Amino acid sequence: MVYITGDTHGDWVGRLNIVSFPEQKKMTKKDYVLILGDFGIWDNSKREKYHLDWLEDRPFTTLFVSGNHENYDILDQLPVKEWHGGKVNFIRPSVIHLMRGQIFYIEGKTFFTFGGASSHDIPDGILELDDPNWKKKKKQLDQQRAFYRIHHISWWERELPNEEEMEEGVRNLRQQNYIVDYVVTHTPYTSLLQRMDDGAGIYQSDYLTDYLQKIKQIVTYQQFFFGHMHQNVNFLQEKAICIYEQIVRVL
Repeated sequence: MVYITGDTHGDWVGRLNIVSFPEQKKMTKKDYVLILGDFGIWDNSKREKYHLDWLEDRPFTTLFVSGNHENYDILDQLPVKEWHGGKVNFIRPSVIHLMRGQIFYIEGKTFFTFGGASSHDIPDGILELDDPNWKKKKKQLDQQRAFYRIHHISWWERELPNEEEMEEGVRNLRQQNYIVDYVVTHTPYTSLLQRMDDGAGIYQSDYLTDYLQKIKQIVTYQQFFFGHMHQNVNFLQEKAICIYEQIVRVL
């Protein structure tokens, strides 16, 4: 069995407890729950480790792609392993980060994964820790109730991929003759992002959404799954599904 759900932001207990997700009673570690980014790797705190241990104790295996709200300083330091045909980081033995540009063979199906997204909730900027005045600026922004983040504490530039990751993704798809069963990302591709923004000007396209637009155009797939937008919407004609708090069985 494979289930997919949207952004958890570290609240795995709230999303995947036995009451909210009773289907797990029939699952084993050979069954999977795949989280569409903003999984919730933040700070290696005791609280976070406790809840990761709770997740490890679930009967299923948890998979996730990265979002824009992940601590990439932590993720990028983890050893890179191979799992089901693609590169991964093991957070726990059965809590696994599916890296960008990879193709995984799960339950007889192929999953192309590409995490990451631009943070659109920081109109008042990003503070740098090497700025000698950052604490003063932070105090001023807090007084203004501004929307800002702090580099390496609450924001990471690695929320967007590098060229190597994008090139590797295309190479892996080429080896697959540009055919996969599922595309799994955090952010949607440009045309769908603009459609969901509907002229509000909140969500802006970037080189990642443009890259995913190219993927949409060159790849044959059954379904494109993404999170990020905090909505549950099925775009039937697009063969795309935006998932937030729903937990949807795929296989």
